Amino acid sequence: MISLTRLNGNRFVLNAELIRVVEENPDTVITLLGGEHMVVKETLREVVARSIEFQRHTRRLCSPGELREQLASQLPETENKAPPPHRRHA
Repeated sequence: MISLTRLNGNRFVLNAELIRVVEENPDTVITLLGGEHMVVKETLREVVARSIEFQRHTRRLCSPGELREQLASQLPETENKAPPPHRRHA
C-alpha cells in the first residue's frame, strides 16, 4: 500500500499491486488494472519510487507489525496512529 494525495489535498492509501500505468501530462494520472483513473499531486517519479519500495518491503516477507509501522510512517502525524493488533480468541 502506498500513501498518495488527491489534487484536493485529501490523502488516501492505494494498493500498489493494482497499478497498471502511471502517466504525467502534466498531472500525474494512475490507471488501475480495472480501468479506473486517479489523479494525484505526487510526481510520476514519487509514485514509482513508493511502489518500488512497497514491493521491496513485501518481498522481504515482513511481519504484519512491521508493515503496519511502514504504512503509519507514510501518514500525516494526525493520522499516524496504527490500530492495535487483532487478537484471536482461543
